[in-house]
Amino acid sequence: MANAVLVHGGAGSPNSMSSVLDDILKNLKFENNVLNMAISPVMSMEDNPLFNAGTGSVPRIDGSIQMDAAVMSGKEFGSVICIENVKNPVLVARDVMVKSPHIMLSGDGATQFAREMGYGYYNPATERSMERLKKFNEETTKNGMPDKFKFLEKKSGDTVGSVSRINGKFAAAVSTGGAFPMLRGRVGDSPIIGAGIYAGEKGAVVATGIGEEIARNLLSYRIYSQIGEASLGNIVKKEVDSFTVSCGIIAITENEYISYSNTSMAYAYREFQ
Repeated sequence: MANAVLVHGGAGSPNSMSSVLDDILKNLKFENNVLNMAISPVMSMEDNPLFNAGTGSVPRIDGSIQMDAAVMSGKEFGSVICIENVKNPVLVARDVMVKSPHIMLSGDGATQFAREMGYGYYNPATERSMERLKKFNEETTKNGMPDKFKFLEKKSGDTVGSVSRINGKFAAAVSTGGAFPMLRGRVGDSPIIGAGIYAGEKGAVVATGIGEEIARNLLSYRIYSQIGEASLGNIVKKEVDSFTVSCGIIAITENEYISYSNTSMAYAYREFQ
Protein backbone atom coordinates (compact mmCIF):
# COMPACT_ATOMS: atom_id res chain seq x y z
CA MET A 1 0.00 0.00 0.00
CA ALA A 2 1.88 3.05 -1.29
CA ASN A 3 1.63 6.48 0.28
CA ALA A 4 -0.28 8.65 -2.17
CA VAL A 5 -2.06 11.96 -2.77
CA LEU A 6 -4.84 12.58 -5.30
CA VAL A 7 -6.08 16.11 -6.12
CA HIS A 8 -8.66 17.76 -8.38
CA GLY A 9 -9.17 21.28 -9.71
CA GLY A 10 -12.95 21.31 -9.64
CA ALA A 11 -15.85 20.05 -11.71
CA GLY A 12 -15.70 21.97 -14.96
CA SER A 13 -11.99 22.71 -14.76
CA PRO A 14 -10.36 21.97 -18.14
CA ASN A 15 -8.37 18.77 -18.37
CA SER A 16 -5.43 20.85 -19.58
CA MET A 17 -5.09 22.21 -16.05
CA SER A 18 -4.01 18.76 -14.89
CA SER A 19 -0.45 19.82 -15.72
CA VAL A 20 -0.72 22.58 -13.09
CA LEU A 21 -1.82 19.99 -10.55
CA ASP A 22 0.99 17.66 -11.61
CA ASP A 23 3.46 20.44 -10.83
CA ILE A 24 1.87 21.02 -7.43
CA LEU A 25 2.29 17.37 -6.51
CA LYS A 26 5.82 17.21 -7.92
CA ASN A 27 6.78 20.01 -5.53
CA LEU A 28 4.95 18.47 -2.57
CA LYS A 29 7.39 17.36 0.11
CA PHE A 30 6.54 14.15 1.89
CA GLU A 31 5.48 14.36 5.53
CA ASN A 32 4.53 11.51 7.80
CA ASN A 33 1.31 13.38 8.55
CA VAL A 34 -1.72 12.34 6.56
CA LEU A 35 -3.68 15.55 7.21
CA ASN A 36 -0.83 17.84 6.19
CA MET A 37 -0.37 15.85 3.00
CA ALA A 38 -3.99 16.51 2.09
CA ILE A 39 -3.92 20.17 3.10
CA SER A 40 -0.66 21.24 1.43
CA PRO A 41 -1.80 20.85 -2.20
CA VAL A 42 -5.10 22.56 -1.39
CA MET A 43 -3.13 25.51 -0.04
CA SER A 44 -1.21 25.65 -3.31
CA MET A 45 -4.49 25.76 -5.24
CA GLU A 46 -5.82 28.47 -2.91
CA ASP A 47 -2.73 30.53 -3.73
CA ASN A 48 -3.16 30.07 -7.49
CA PRO A 49 -5.70 32.51 -9.03
CA LEU A 50 -6.59 29.95 -11.71
CA PHE A 51 -8.68 28.06 -9.14
CA ASN A 52 -11.93 29.01 -7.43
CA ALA A 53 -10.51 28.78 -3.91
CA GLY A 54 -8.68 31.33 -1.80
CA THR A 55 -7.19 33.85 -4.23
CA GLY A 56 -9.44 33.86 -7.27
CA SER A 57 -12.62 32.82 -5.47
CA VAL A 58 -15.78 33.89 -7.26
CA PRO A 59 -17.86 36.69 -5.71
CA ARG A 60 -21.42 36.60 -4.43
CA ILE A 61 -23.93 38.68 -6.40
CA ASP A 62 -23.53 41.50 -3.85
CA GLY A 63 -19.81 41.68 -4.70
CA SER A 64 -18.53 40.09 -1.49
CA ILE A 65 -16.30 37.02 -1.45
CA GLN A 66 -17.18 34.34 1.09
CA MET A 67 -15.28 31.06 1.12
CA ASP A 68 -15.81 27.57 2.52
CA ALA A 69 -13.22 24.95 3.46
CA ALA A 70 -13.09 21.70 5.39
CA VAL A 71 -10.65 19.04 6.54
CA MET A 72 -11.19 15.55 7.90
CA SER A 73 -9.01 12.75 9.17
CA GLY A 74 -10.22 9.77 11.14
CA LYS A 75 -13.12 10.94 13.24
CA GLU A 76 -11.82 14.51 13.44
CA PHE A 77 -13.43 17.24 11.34
CA GLY A 78 -13.22 21.00 10.99
CA SER A 79 -14.73 23.52 8.61
CA VAL A 80 -15.25 27.22 8.00
CA ILE A 81 -18.35 28.54 6.26
CA CYS A 82 -18.65 31.90 4.50
CA ILE A 83 -15.32 33.09 5.87
CA GLU A 84 -14.01 36.38 4.45
CA ASN A 85 -10.70 38.14 3.92
CA VAL A 86 -8.26 35.33 4.65
CA LYS A 87 -5.67 33.85 2.29
CA ASN A 88 -5.96 30.16 3.13
CA PRO A 89 -9.38 29.08 4.46
CA VAL A 90 -8.24 25.46 4.59
CA LEU A 91 -5.70 26.33 7.28
CA VAL A 92 -8.39 28.01 9.36
CA ALA A 93 -10.54 24.88 8.96
CA ARG A 94 -7.66 22.82 10.34
CA ASP A 95 -7.37 25.17 13.30
CA VAL A 96 -11.10 24.79 13.96
CA MET A 97 -10.48 21.05 14.14
CA VAL A 98 -7.35 21.01 16.27
CA LYS A 99 -7.46 24.26 18.27
CA SER A 100 -11.14 24.82 19.04
CA PRO A 101 -13.86 22.80 20.80
CA HIS A 102 -16.07 23.09 17.70
CA ILE A 103 -16.24 21.40 14.31
CA MET A 104 -17.75 24.28 12.29
CA LEU A 105 -17.50 28.06 12.43
CA SER A 106 -19.34 30.41 10.08
CA GLY A 107 -19.49 34.00 8.88
CA ASP A 108 -18.13 36.72 11.13
CA GLY A 109 -17.36 34.14 13.81
CA ALA A 110 -15.12 32.21 11.44
CA THR A 111 -13.33 35.37 10.35
CA GLN A 112 -12.87 36.52 13.95
CA PHE A 113 -11.48 33.10 14.88
CA ALA A 114 -9.00 33.38 12.01
CA ARG A 115 -7.77 36.74 13.34
CA GLU A 116 -7.37 35.24 16.81
CA MET A 117 -5.32 32.44 15.27
CA GLY A 118 -3.01 35.01 13.68
CA TYR A 119 -4.31 35.11 10.12
CA GLY A 120 -4.12 38.66 8.81
CA TYR A 121 -6.45 40.53 6.46
CA TYR A 122 -6.27 39.38 2.85
CA ASN A 123 -8.44 40.30 -0.12
CA PRO A 124 -8.84 37.22 -2.36
CA ALA A 125 -10.50 39.11 -5.24
CA THR A 126 -8.83 39.10 -8.65
CA GLU A 127 -9.63 40.99 -11.83
CA ARG A 128 -10.68 37.70 -13.45
CA SER A 129 -13.10 36.74 -10.68
CA MET A 130 -14.72 40.16 -10.50
CA GLU A 131 -15.14 40.20 -14.29
CA ARG A 132 -17.56 37.28 -13.86
CA LEU A 133 -19.74 39.44 -11.61
CA LYS A 134 -19.59 42.33 -14.07
CA LYS A 135 -20.76 40.10 -16.93
CA PHE A 136 -23.53 38.66 -14.75
CA ASN A 137 -24.79 42.14 -13.92
CA GLU A 138 -24.67 43.15 -17.58
CA GLU A 139 -26.64 40.06 -18.57
CA THR A 140 -29.39 40.57 -16.02
CA THR A 141 -29.70 44.25 -16.96
CA LYS A 142 -29.71 43.57 -20.71
CA ASN A 143 -32.48 41.02 -20.36
CA GLY A 144 -34.59 43.40 -18.31
CA MET A 145 -34.75 40.98 -15.42
CA PRO A 146 -34.24 42.91 -12.18
CA ASP A 147 -35.12 39.73 -10.29
CA LYS A 148 -31.68 38.11 -10.28
CA PHE A 149 -33.03 35.07 -8.47
CA LYS A 150 -34.17 33.82 -11.87
CA PHE A 151 -30.54 33.59 -12.92
CA LEU A 152 -29.30 31.71 -9.89
CA GLU A 153 -30.00 28.36 -11.53
CA LYS A 154 -27.17 28.99 -14.00
CA LYS A 155 -24.59 27.74 -11.53
CA SER A 156 -21.09 26.45 -12.03
CA GLY A 157 -19.26 24.81 -9.14
CA ASP A 158 -15.55 24.17 -8.98
CA THR A 159 -14.39 23.26 -5.52
CA VAL A 160 -10.76 22.13 -5.22
CA GLY A 161 -9.90 19.11 -3.15
CA SER A 162 -7.38 16.52 -2.06
CA VAL A 163 -7.35 13.05 -0.53
CA SER A 164 -4.30 11.35 0.98
CA ARG A 165 -3.24 7.89 2.11
CA ILE A 166 -0.18 7.90 4.37
CA ASN A 167 0.96 4.83 6.28
CA GLY A 168 -2.50 3.31 6.26
CA LYS A 169 -4.32 6.46 7.38
CA PHE A 170 -6.60 8.67 5.29
CA ALA A 171 -7.43 12.39 5.15
CA ALA A 172 -9.29 14.84 2.95
CA ALA A 173 -9.33 18.60 2.42
CA VAL A 174 -11.53 20.89 0.32
CA SER A 175 -11.76 24.61 -0.38
CA THR A 176 -14.04 26.74 -2.55
CA GLY A 177 -15.27 30.20 -3.34
CA GLY A 178 -18.68 28.71 -4.07
CA ALA A 179 -20.88 28.13 -7.12
CA PHE A 180 -21.42 31.22 -9.25
CA PRO A 181 -23.84 33.00 -9.20
CA MET A 182 -25.03 32.83 -5.59
CA LEU A 183 -26.50 34.88 -2.77
CA ARG A 184 -24.47 36.14 0.15
CA GLY A 185 -24.55 33.50 2.86
CA ARG A 186 -25.08 30.59 0.49
CA VAL A 187 -23.56 27.32 1.73
CA GLY A 188 -22.84 24.39 -0.58
CA ASP A 189 -21.59 20.91 0.10
CA SER A 190 -17.89 21.58 0.75
CA PRO A 191 -17.95 22.45 4.48
CA ILE A 192 -20.59 19.87 5.39
CA ILE A 193 -19.40 16.54 6.75
CA GLY A 194 -20.62 13.66 4.61
CA ALA A 195 -21.70 15.92 1.75
CA GLY A 196 -18.59 17.37 0.13
CA ILE A 197 -16.04 15.53 2.25
CA TYR A 198 -15.63 12.36 4.29
CA ALA A 199 -12.66 10.37 5.56
CA GLY A 200 -12.39 7.39 7.86
CA GLU A 201 -10.53 4.14 8.35
CA LYS A 202 -11.70 2.78 4.96
CA GLY A 203 -10.61 5.72 2.83
CA ALA A 204 -11.27 9.35 1.90
CA VAL A 205 -13.72 10.98 -0.51
CA VAL A 206 -14.27 14.55 -1.71
CA ALA A 207 -16.89 15.90 -4.11
CA THR A 208 -17.13 18.85 -6.47
CA GLY A 209 -19.93 20.28 -8.58
CA ILE A 210 -23.33 21.77 -7.79
CA GLY A 211 -23.27 21.72 -4.01
CA GLU A 212 -26.99 21.79 -3.39
CA GLU A 213 -27.50 18.44 -5.13
CA ILE A 214 -24.35 16.92 -3.65
CA ALA A 215 -25.49 17.92 -0.15
CA ARG A 216 -29.02 16.62 -0.68
CA ASN A 217 -27.54 13.22 -1.46
CA LEU A 218 -24.80 13.25 1.22
CA LEU A 219 -22.67 12.07 -1.66
CA SER A 220 -19.26 11.67 -0.04
CA TYR A 221 -20.61 9.57 2.81
CA ARG A 222 -22.80 7.54 0.44
CA ILE A 223 -19.69 6.58 -1.48
CA TYR A 224 -17.61 6.00 1.64
CA SER A 225 -20.27 3.73 3.17
CA GLN A 226 -20.15 1.45 0.12
CA ILE A 227 -16.37 0.94 0.12
CA GLY A 228 -15.69 -2.78 0.12
CA GLU A 229 -19.02 -3.73 -1.45
CA ALA A 230 -17.72 -3.37 -5.02
CA SER A 231 -14.73 -1.87 -6.79
CA LEU A 232 -14.19 1.79 -5.95
CA GLY A 233 -14.53 2.69 -9.63
CA ASN A 234 -17.93 1.03 -9.93
CA ILE A 235 -19.19 2.67 -6.74
CA VAL A 236 -18.12 6.16 -7.75
CA LYS A 237 -19.30 5.89 -11.37
CA LYS A 238 -22.72 4.64 -10.29
CA GLU A 239 -23.21 7.56 -7.91
CA VAL A 240 -21.83 10.30 -10.18
CA ASP A 241 -23.73 9.05 -13.22
CA SER A 242 -26.99 9.44 -11.29
CA PHE A 243 -26.52 13.24 -11.27
CA THR A 244 -28.03 15.45 -13.96
CA VAL A 245 -25.94 18.47 -12.84
CA SER A 246 -22.16 18.74 -12.82
CA CYS A 247 -20.57 16.40 -10.29
CA GLY A 248 -17.13 14.95 -9.74
CA ILE A 249 -15.43 12.75 -7.16
CA ILE A 250 -11.92 11.86 -6.11
CA ALA A 251 -11.55 8.98 -3.68
CA ILE A 252 -8.81 6.77 -2.29
CA THR A 253 -8.86 3.52 -0.34
CA GLU A 254 -6.31 1.00 0.87
CA ASN A 255 -5.58 -0.27 -2.62
CA GLU A 256 -7.61 1.84 -5.07
CA TYR A 257 -8.07 5.42 -6.18
CA ILE A 258 -10.29 7.15 -8.71
CA SER A 259 -10.99 10.53 -10.25
CA TYR A 260 -14.31 10.63 -12.08
CA SER A 261 -16.64 13.38 -13.23
CA ASN A 262 -19.62 13.83 -15.54
CA THR A 263 -17.89 16.95 -16.86
CA SER A 264 -14.28 17.94 -17.43
CA MET A 265 -12.19 17.86 -14.25
CA ALA A 266 -8.44 18.39 -13.90
CA TYR A 267 -6.73 15.97 -11.53
CA ALA A 268 -3.33 14.59 -10.58
CA TYR A 269 -2.03 11.64 -8.58
CA ARG A 270 1.35 10.94 -7.01
CA GLU A 271 2.78 8.10 -4.98
CA PHE A 272 5.53 8.59 -2.39
CA GLN A 273 8.11 6.03 -1.36
